[in-house]
Amino acid sequence: MSRIIADLHVHSGYSRATSKDMNVATMALWAKKKGINLLGTGDFTHPIHFANLKATLKPAGNGLYTTSIEPSVFFMLTAEISSIYSFKGKVRRVHNIIMSPGIEVAEKINSALRKRGNLSSDGRPILGTPAKDLLKIVLDISEDCLFVPAHAWTPWFSVFGSNSGFDSIEECFEEYSKYIYAIETGLSSDPEMNWRLSALDKITLISNSDAHSPGKLGRETNIFNCKMDYYEIMDAIKKKDKMRFLYTVEFFPEEGKYHYDGHRLCNILFSPEETKKHNNICPVCKKPLTVGVMNRVNEIADRKEGFIPDNAIPSKHMVPLEEIIAEAFNAKVNTVKVKREYEKLVTSNTEFAILIDLSEAELYKITDKKIADGILKVRAGDINIIPGYDGVYGRISIFSKQPDAEIKEEEKPLNIETEQRSLF
Repeated sequence: MSRIIADLHVHSGYSRATSKDMNVATMALWAKKKGINLLGTGDFTHPIHFANLKATLKPAGNGLYTTSIEPSVFFMLTAEISSIYSFKGKVRRVHNIIMSPGIEVAEKINSALRKRGNLSSDGRPILGTPAKDLLKIVLDISEDCLFVPAHAWTPWFSVFGSNSGFDSIEECFEEYSKYIYAIETGLSSDPEMNWRLSALDKITLISNSDAHSPGKLGRETNIFNCKMDYYEIMDAIKKKDKMRFLYTVEFFPEEGKYHYDGHRLCNILFSPEETKKHNNICPVCKKPLTVGVMNRVNEIADRKEGFIPDNAIPSKHMVPLEEIIAEAFNAKVNTVKVKREYEKLVTSNTEFAILIDLSEAELYKITDKKIADGILKVRAGDINIIPGYDGVYGRISIFSKQPDAEIKEEEKPLNIETEQRSLF
């Protein structure tokens, strides 16, 4: 039995808006820096990526794989599918993650899905197959697969999404809902928000990075205490076993880019209460606002904030180490100064050890006082955030009361029809 830090939803360089560095070799090296010892492969449905996986990965004999690049990092066969279809007079857009017990099963899934769409078009293929039918296809191939609704609350592409989702798992998956054991909370929500729905008490809440570049790996993860074995990890998730599934590591959900409501084209950011006052209409362009995750949770929740179910798996919230260093140095994340300090720190400790494990005394020994101060403030939740909205990430301030209001270059407004394909 050992601690497993698992990030099971990532993308390859064959997905839209994803770094070409998202390959097994580079991901393994970054996983070691961060302290992650189990990664999803992402995108096993893409023919070129899948061929690379078959050529690179070595069976570990437990439903998982290793690579000679970094043998301490294990890989699980995973993929995300975008289902866009009409149901009861409304267009539904639902993303789901498939976890496979091996390359052979993944190959059979690819063969079945190839008949329903072009798997070469994108690492996250778009199919006209309803989510329920996709689940049936996967389970007919292997009941050992795990099928998980991805980033379950995001407005555009999720099971509970305000713009194209459903009001319940049962409405989406109907008679197959009994095979949904887990959902992914996504960056804009956390377990605490999901605990407000009694309908999710039996569902295990998992968290993953959905990373599109190596540096984003591990920004959300799952912490297990069990054997490094596909079947045991799946069993821990399915049974919501608190002895084996210890906790999740989370973004502060306000930092997610769909936490609050608004219109970034019009520079409008609203809380759910403000949105209600404006009847869901943007005061600038008079078009409907993009309703975010907090508002959507409020809409269908049957409990007040702060409720904790008896069988809840706890969570810890963190800010990525590079962001803490950047604010301590009053510099941008991608500057040489920040990168140099990050690499120095992860040479002798992993990022997760620094953010979660090291004592206060140990932190002050290994790094600049202000960086250590920042890590401890984040652990205590002593931060300020301008919530994310309509595709704009939230902005965190650790050392001052007012976060930087500057919009990052990648967050500037784009045509929504174009961008919807690269949101996740």
